[in-house]
Amino acid sequence: MSDYCATGPEDGDEKGRPAAADGPPWAECVLCREPTEYPESYKGVTLCPRCEWQEAQRAACSG
Repeated sequence: MSDYCATGPEDGDEKGRPAAADGPPWAECVLCREPTEYPESYKGVTLCPRCEWQEAQRAACSG
């Protein structure tokens, strides 16, 4: 069974995240507008490392 939202390792890392950008221009975080590690051409929600961590904490604690 294939996962609808999953990307393969060829498109990013083993956790399904997109590959990091080699350099500017970087996409900006949708929450705080800080630069992310994703390329500007990446489609979808982009979060900076701090906001990704905060979202993971919220999800882990939401039980």
